[in-house]
Amino acid sequence: MSDGPTSDGPPSHGPTSPGRTSSSGPTFELRSTVLGARDPERLGRFWADLLGWELFVDDETWCRVRPGADRPGLSIQLEALHVPPAWPAGEGEQQMQMHLDVQVDDVAAAVRRALELGATLEEHQPQEDVRVLRDPEGHPFCLFVD
Repeated sequence: MSDGPTSDGPPSHGPTSPGRTSSSGPTFELRSTVLGARDPERLGRFWADLLGWELFVDDETWCRVRPGADRPGLSIQLEALHVPPAWPAGEGEQQMQMHLDVQVDDVAAAVRRALELGATLEEHQPQEDVRVLRDPEGHPFCLFVD
């Protein structure tokens, strides 16, 4: 688990202007990180309340959480057989494939709020200044102060 970007910044892999690869290449724009859930609307509500963003429910299988209607954010899709990852994972266990890093201004207060909304605090905390939690569907996420 990381505590967010390092002070060195991300590695340089090409142009840094948003949504561009080159003057002759295709345009790419990341619109959403998608999480699977047994109850998409419930998980969407959690993330909307935690981040202070808007929840847009498209139907019972898909919802979006955005800081604004046409801004990148999170999407949640129905996965009836969703199994939360083990973390830290052991041999043969479902491994975490990603997690969300959420910057906050007060880790202790942010943890309390996340717990009120339905998150759970992980027993294993690998860094003193970062807290690892799980959302109501078991996706790990980190709260950190930059």
